[in-house]
Amino acid sequence: MSILPFLLDELARPTIYDQHFGLNLLDDDLLHPQRLHHRYNQSPSLMMFQRPYRPTSASQGLSHIQNDKNNFKVNLDVQQFKPDEVSVKVVDGFVVIDAKHEERSDEHGFISRQFTRRYKIPDNVDSDAIVSTLSSDGVLSIGAPKKVPKNAAGEIPIQIVQTNQPSIKQSQSKENNEKMDTNH
Repeated sequence: MSILPFLLDELARPTIYDQHFGLNLLDDDLLHPQRLHHRYNQSPSLMMFQRPYRPTSASQGLSHIQNDKNNFKVNLDVQQFKPDEVSVKVVDGFVVIDAKHEERSDEHGFISRQFTRRYKIPDNVDSDAIVSTLSSDGVLSIGAPKKVPKNAAGEIPIQIVQTNQPSIKQSQSKENNEKMDTNH
């Protein structure tokens, strides 16, 4: 088994300084795993094979982009903003999310927040069909279906509908009924 996926996962993980402005820090965020577990300091080779725990705040406040074969979707944590403080729009092939609230007091003093996020809309996404929803726990979801690819040379596929009835028996029974009507 290769350890490369584990190493790459550690490199791709954002730090608490990336997106968590104005949120309370937990003790786990300030303590470094190497200082907490002395066995890591004893043998540097063990650090490579034993994965330290992930800080709790690293799993909150992040955006997640899903771009599969049928849909394009972005989930973004905007729990620090009221619904009327968040706006979503399409500008020049980008989905732009703006959020801003004026200065207000909290347990540490005064804070104001503002951010702008831009996500490039893939070429195969129908930008007219983009919809956004805001969950009760503050997750903004923006999504759109992919465009159906056009076929070459003006070819249009036609769906075949199954009737589940034989066509030959239907036409034969009509002919038999007509013959019976003319004989009587």
